[in-house]
Amino acid sequence: MSVGLMSLVGYYEPVWIQILKALVIFAVALQLVPVVLIAERKLLGRFQGRYGPNRVGPYGALQPMADILKLLTKEQFRPTTSVGLLFALAPVISILTAVAAFAIIPFGDVQDIFGTKVGLYGVDVSIGPLYLFAFGAVAFYGIMLGGWSSGSKYSFLGAMRGAAQLISYEVSQGLALLGVIFTAQTLSLTGIVHAQAGMWYIVPQFVGFLIFLVAGFAETNRAPFDLTEADAELVGGYNTEFGGGRFASYYFAEYLNVLVVAGVVTTVFLGGWLLPFGIDPPGWVDPIVVLFKMSLITFLFIWVRATLPRLRYDQLMSFGWKVLLPLATLNALATAVLVVVTH
Repeated sequence: MSVGLMSLVGYYEPVWIQILKALVIFAVALQLVPVVLIAERKLLGRFQGRYGPNRVGPYGALQPMADILKLLTKEQFRPTTSVGLLFALAPVISILTAVAAFAIIPFGDVQDIFGTKVGLYGVDVSIGPLYLFAFGAVAFYGIMLGGWSSGSKYSFLGAMRGAAQLISYEVSQGLALLGVIFTAQTLSLTGIVHAQAGMWYIVPQFVGFLIFLVAGFAETNRAPFDLTEADAELVGGYNTEFGGGRFASYYFAEYLNVLVVAGVVTTVFLGGWLLPFGIDPPGWVDPIVVLFKMSLITFLFIWVRATLPRLRYDQLMSFGWKVLLPLATLNALATAVLVVVTH
């Protein structure tokens, strides 16, 4: 049985392999977030005609480490009007759900490593997108509880904005994936990658790609949809009262969610670890290909932040319900009709 076929029909990994993969996922996530942080600050500097970080370490490369160390060594405090347990629990929910979602990103096919079959992903569930949206729904509580438990009206207003924003754009995001699922005939993310062997789904599902990407900006609270933490009117939104390690947790979760969206876009629209023109490199190249594609999507996130101004809240809600949702619905219906007719 070929390795590729084994990844589709399932196989059993030893327990020690699963534990090792869990540790690797945390390690990779902890390493990628500082890289994205320094990349964003450097790129924003270039976009805005300035240098960006260039003092801490060679070319400012250690600036993220300095920022994280500064936050982790600060005193933990909370307002007297806050709810202590929920105030401490909220950032934990955000970071755990982000890591759990990151675990589903496939960085490669099943490979033979020292005689053991190992899938280059955390978990390959048969309900991949549903798993993703389930943890996305739980992540909503990290924002909601953080804002409500702070005892601040600014924080609570930011949390309520976040709740409405996540619900509004998650519907369009889910509908955008339906076209891919109809075409691939599977909910497994590795199965979706294998189904793109002939053509990446960004070609037949270009409208779904754009809808999912725009909704991803809103889901991760990134500009121009960063209304939940709008400093102009809400000071800092749901995380206004958070500092030290708790603020660092929210910060880490936000950037890890950007990587999750980039990873999902890479998997379902850009062919995952597959290369164009039928190029079939060795298995160890697969993670490099995925990371390169993820870096392009992450660069787009940064580019948009440096380019577009923040929307008004009424514009954000109108765009989600009156533009993205109808387009996503039409795209799903058109794909369903084409699949039925062509099969």
